[in-house]
Amino acid sequence: MTTATGNRRIVLRTRAGGIPQADDFELRTGPLPAPGPGQMLVCNRFVAAEPAMRGWINDESNYWPPVAIGETMRSFAVGEIVESRADGFAEGDRVTGLFGWQDYAVVEPAAIDRRLAPDEPGPAALGILGLNGLTAYFGMLDICRPAPGDTVLVSSAAGAVGSAAAQIAALQGARVVGIAGGAAKCARCVEEFGCAAAIDYKTEDVGEALGRLCPDGVDAYFDNVSGAISDTALRHLRPFARIAVCGTAAITDWADWPQGPRVERHLLVKRATMRGFLATDYAPRFAEALAALRGWVADGRLRYREQILDGLERAPGSIAMLYRGENDGKLVIRL
Repeated sequence: MTTATGNRRIVLRTRAGGIPQADDFELRTGPLPAPGPGQMLVCNRFVAAEPAMRGWINDESNYWPPVAIGETMRSFAVGEIVESRADGFAEGDRVTGLFGWQDYAVVEPAAIDRRLAPDEPGPAALGILGLNGLTAYFGMLDICRPAPGDTVLVSSAAGAVGSAAAQIAALQGARVVGIAGGAAKCARCVEEFGCAAAIDYKTEDVGEALGRLCPDGVDAYFDNVSGAISDTALRHLRPFARIAVCGTAAITDWADWPQGPRVERHLLVKRATMRGFLATDYAPRFAEALAALRGWVADGRLRYREQILDGLERAPGSIAMLYRGENDGKLVIRL
C-alpha cells in the first residue's frame, strides 16, 4: 500500500492548434485515486514525450479520440504497481501502458501493455524497447521490406524512431541514407545509426543530394515527416518502391487540409506502394519484435540515445521541445 495522499496530473487546458506549448497545459493536484475490484494503482516512474501527442490533442480526426479539455494528458508511462485488486498482478510489478502524465493512475489489466523484466531500464521501455522500437521494427520490416543491396531512405534519421529504423534496414544488408537537421545529427546518423550517408535538410538541397547519393533511386522510404522533404523523396523512387508513412512532423497544422504536389503519378509510374501504419496494429506480434530488439541492443548492433528531464512540471513544454529539435534522443520525464 502506498502512503501517498495526493496525485499531481497534467491536464489539457486549451486546444490552441498547431504545436502544443507549455501554457496549453495545467498542473492540477487532487486526491489519490483508489483502485476498485479488478483494478490496480500504478505509481508512474517515467512518462514519455512523443511527437504524436500533437495529433492526440488536435480536434481533427485521428486514430484515437482527442484528449478532452480538462483531461489528463495521454502518455505512455512506466510505473510500479503499489496496490493490486486484479488477479495476476502483484504489488511491485513494473508495468508499462498509457497511464498519462500523472503521478498515479488507476488501471485495469487491459491497460497494461506488458511487464518489464527485473533488470530492464524504465526509459528504454518507453523508447527502443517500447513504442519507438516497435514502430521502427514493423514499419521497416513489414512495409519497407529492405533486401541486401537496396537503397533505403529514412527521414528524421537521428530521431528515436528514425535512428532505429535506419539501423534495422542496415542489419538487413541495405544501404541507408538518412535525412536530419544539422551537422551534428547528420554525423550521428553515419557514426552511430547505420547510415552510409546523411543529408542535412537545413543546409543542403535535398533533391540535389538525393540525386548524388542515390543515383539509381530509392527502393524504400521510411517517412517520418511528410511535407516538402517527402515531396522531393517521391521523385527519386525506383520501380516497385515501398513507402512507410510513420509521421507527419513537417505539417504544423491540419485544421485546413494542406495542399501540395500530387503523389498519384509517382506511385503509378513507379508501381510504388505507400502505406500508413501504427505500431499498435501489430500488437499480436510484439513479443517477436521485442525479442529481436533486445537481442540487437544486447550485442551492440542497435544503438539508441535518451534524454531524461526531471520532474512532472517539465512535461508541458516537452512536446514543443521535440518539434524545435532540441532533444538528444528519446525524450523521457522522470517523476
